Amino acid sequence: MTIQKLLFAAALCFFVVTAATAQSNTGTPDGASQIEAKSPVDANYAYLDKAFRSFNDNYRLGPGDEIAIRVKGQPAYSLEKTKVSPTGTIYHELVGDVTVVGLTMSQVTELLTNDLSEYLKNPQVSVQLIEAASAKVIVLGEVNRQGVVIMSRPMRVLDAISEAGGFSDTGKQSSVEVLRQYPNGNRVPMRIDVKKYLEGKGSPESNIQLQAGDLVVVHGNTKKTLGTIGAIAGLGSFIAIIGRGW
Repeated sequence: MTIQKLLFAAALCFFVVTAATAQSNTGTPDGASQIEAKSPVDANYAYLDKAFRSFNDNYRLGPGDEIAIRVKGQPAYSLEKTKVSPTGTIYHELVGDVTVVGLTMSQVTELLTNDLSEYLKNPQVSVQLIEAASAKVIVLGEVNRQGVVIMSRPMRVLDAISEAGGFSDTGKQSSVEVLRQYPNGNRVPMRIDVKKYLEGKGSPESNIQLQAGDLVVVHGNTKKTLGTIGAIAGLGSFIAIIGRGW
């Protein structure tokens, strides 16, 4: 009889523990959804959203850029797409030519609101960047395609290098330089070790955000360069080149 009571007590304990566990697991989906809300995918989306907002808010118009101008309740005076002319102006049938070069979207909005106020009562104007074509960076050095890269979206150093065809065989990932010119005319160099970033050892900030007018220079790996020349020219010719002070 004592054994039966012990078995009954053990079974009762097991039932209680199982029920408690099941109840705890029932709450798991809520917890899981909270964790999922902070997943790397969502964090990355938030980062991209912030980057694009910053790009659009700070972008300054130049020739070739396209914008949309919308006047609430006035479709006849709205423009779904208009291009900035080579002289830096856009044309609106009510106010004529408007100089917008060098202005941000908010500045253009304010300017058009003031101009249209002479013809419309309390116009509500919104301006949107449709296509960015004037903002450019230059990528030089050991990449597969040196030249100008158009910043049609927010770009970081690796984005620009990728647009330039990526690192060449002699490109040194640990030796990338960004030259940025400031309003006072000074061009300040910034050294970047992209290799560490690609290996997951560098901070995200090391893959810096580029600005229009930046110059990205990928330096070469001397050993790889000499090896390539030696393979192409042949050992004898290579030694002769070195002897001539190459």
